[in-house]
Amino acid sequence: MTYKQQDPVVQAAADWWVRLREADAGGEVIEQWLEWAGQDERHLETFERLNELAERLGGLDQVSRQGLIRAFARPAPPQRRWFPLAAAASIAAVMLSGALYVGWTHFAVVVTPQVVYQSGVGQNREFSLPDGTKVALGAASRLSVKYSNDQRSVEITDGEAYFNVVHDDRRPFVVTIGNMTVRDIGTAFDVRRTGERVTVAVTQGRVAISSRRLQVRPHSTLEATAGQRVTYDSDKSNFVVDIVTPAQATAWRQNRLEFIDEPLSVVVANLDRYASKPVHVADADLNALSYTGTIRTDAIDSWVDALPEVFPLRVSKQANGIVLSDARHATR
Repeated sequence: MTYKQQDPVVQAAADWWVRLREADAGGEVIEQWLEWAGQDERHLETFERLNELAERLGGLDQVSRQGLIRAFARPAPPQRRWFPLAAAASIAAVMLSGALYVGWTHFAVVVTPQVVYQSGVGQNREFSLPDGTKVALGAASRLSVKYSNDQRSVEITDGEAYFNVVHDDRRPFVVTIGNMTVRDIGTAFDVRRTGERVTVAVTQGRVAISSRRLQVRPHSTLEATAGQRVTYDSDKSNFVVDIVTPAQATAWRQNRLEFIDEPLSVVVANLDRYASKPVHVADADLNALSYTGTIRTDAIDSWVDALPEVFPLRVSKQANGIVLSDARHATR
């Protein structure tokens, strides 16, 4: 392989090398670089040769970008070699607190990045993953993504996310939520995590859902299809399946929180992801009250004010939040 001085791949590799070393480079920069590296076998090979050059030239930080390209634009060795991406890996470890490893196998490039996405209170986000899978991330939510040659792994640690998955039989799309896993079978689905309670609503296709806690029992994995909602509660250690419409499953994307026969504790916990002031349930016996209905995220105060008409509770608004207490206690 012979590189020309104005070779666009060489130019791009040099640009990426510099961008990854900039102080303000973050997770999005590394994600974009990984996508670029996976587009063509030559991209990563060129970048690896660049890192080899960087190791040989200890004072490379003081060399101009154009000088770097001129030094780099020379014939490559006749045989493919593997070069450790020390500089990029170090940057990734610092910025993402995760592992970034890029290397050669006999047949393909192995890329196993870990990138974290998160959102603030009252803030929904939408983005695409490197394979084209579209993700809508609910407010106050957090997930991490790690792709390899044999699997696309996502872990949800908090909140809610909706996935429109690009199906790939060779690399299954697997979402982990605590003790549960959801495996795509050509799917669009919503996952909501509230502590150890997990709800999966399928809007298109099918998913296979399993729990590590149930693996020693029969029927520990079930297949859910479009229009079904599966709820798993670690306290009960079982799956509950009911019906849900796509509009109900994704209502939060239109600023509506939909609940179907769910404990008040779950309702309040999800409400807090959107509320300007946190809502706290003071009496534990209120947590088990069941609620079905819709809450607009732009009218949370109105919903809270109306609660005493539905439940035997009192609402106390304080400077640091809203407290719900059992009205029955005051009459005893």
